[in-house]
This record gives sequence, C-alpha cells and structure tokens, in this order.
Amino acid sequence: MNTRVLVILSLLVGIGAALHFVMPPIYGVTPDMMLAMMFLGIMLFPKINYVMVLSIATGVLSALSTSAPGGQIANLIEKPITAFIFFALFLLLKDKINHNITAPVLTAIGTMISGSIFLSFVLYVIGLMDGAFLLAFTTAVLPAAGLNTVLMVVIYPVVQQILKRSKPITV
Repeated sequence: MNTRVLVILSLLVGIGAALHFVMPPIYGVTPDMMLAMMFLGIMLFPKINYVMVLSIATGVLSALSTSAPGGQIANLIEKPITAFIFFALFLLLKDKINHNITAPVLTAIGTMISGSIFLSFVLYVIGLMDGAFLLAFTTAVLPAAGLNTVLMVVIYPVVQQILKRSKPITV
C-alpha cells in the first residue's frame, strides 16, 4: 500500500466526516455525505486493498456519528458491502462510459444501495419492517442520493484535474 494514497484517502474520509457533521437533517434524518467521499476514493484508487481500508474507516466514522437507533451496527456492516458493490460496478463501467458521466450515476446508484442496506438493517433491529421502508427511503435516501450526485458532479472533475496536475501518485 502506498502511504501517499492512504493519506489522500484519509483526507477524503475526514472531509466526508466534516460534511456529515455540518449537513442539516432533512425530515429528521441526516444524509450520509461520507458516502460521496468514499465513492470518490474508490474511483480515484480502484484497488481492492484501498477499497477495504476506505470502507472500514468510513463505516467506523459513520457508526460513531450516527443518531439512528441501531445505526452503529448497520453502518459497520453496510459500508463495506456498499463499497464492494460500488467497486464492482465501477470496474464494469470504467472503460465503457465517460468518467464525468459514470461518477455521478454510480454515486446515485451507490447511495441508493447503501440506503437500502442501511434501512433494512435499522428497520429490522427496531422492528418496523412493515411499511416504514418505503417512507424512509423516499424521505431520507433519495434526497441523500440527489445531494451526493450533485456533490460528485462538482467535485470529481476538480479532484481529477488536481491529481493530474500534481501527479502525487500513480496507481
């Protein structure tokens, strides 16, 4: 593992945590902005060891900062699953479609996958699996997917240009 890559990934996780703390709640639920930074790290450094480290770090920080009942366990389980699904989708599409299109689309899909897994765990833990999933998905996950997609549209080209110009690492 390259130390420079790990430093950049830790900066992305830190930025995601800061975004998560300053994000106001929507309908009482705070959108998970750490996902966008995790997805950005996966797209910048698509190697399995980096995906594993990034997903575990993001899961631990999400678990520490969540206010959802049962969210601690759900975050620790959901983030690695989401990261590897996103990683697989990214590897399938990275050479077929332009990165400026792939990044926001995969971010929206990844956020919806993450939200679905998270809600399934949380609703199972608190015992509200009857009809609460669809309501929680539409009021919490879809706005988070929209915010993460907009964030990725803005930030991905900027980060790509910075890494291209500075050439701190080659992966």
